[in-house]
Amino acid sequence: MGTATRRFSVRRKRVCKFCAEKITYIDFKDGRLLSHFNPERGKILPRRISGVCAVHQRQLAEAIKRARHLAILPFVAD
Repeated sequence: MGTATRRFSVRRKRVCKFCAEKITYIDFKDGRLLSHFNPERGKILPRRISGVCAVHQRQLAEAIKRARHLAILPFVAD
């Protein structure tokens, strides 16, 4: 009976990092910021893992793709 109460624990809602810091534009030239959302495999982290809102997730994906084309971020890991 103790496991049934733990299974439905309340999770805190994640707050978007960009909304909290009031960032309106995600700069594609900031490789250090974008690398946090790009793990060693080189894939873009999904919203449910990164905790970013939908608007900023779209901007983030576009910024990562632009940074890849300019060789700021790698397409795939070695």
